[in-house]
Amino acid sequence: MNITGWQIAIIALLIILLFGAPKLPKLAKSLGQSMRIFRSEVRTMSEESRKNSDDSTASGAEDSTQDRAPVEGRVLNPNDPTAEQQNRSGEREPRGDHR
Repeated sequence: MNITGWQIAIIALLIILLFGAPKLPKLAKSLGQSMRIFRSEVRTMSEESRKNSDDSTASGAEDSTQDRAPVEGRVLNPNDPTAEQQNRSGEREPRGDHR
């Protein structure tokens, strides 16, 4: 006797209905709530992206990086082993203009 994929699916569905029937309403309710939350999040994200695109076109040539804080740091020479050792030991250069 050869059992195909459809027959296995029907048998599995019958087993789920027989032994999991009390849990099916809770599962359906949970799935519905999850879908509702997902849709609202997608809607919120699309509204925010639309708002951001409207703001960027209204502001003209302003750069969006102006709102970001500057990053401080130093450039290490990859060929200098002492720079790597200083970086690992946690030594920091004093802040300021390094010209």
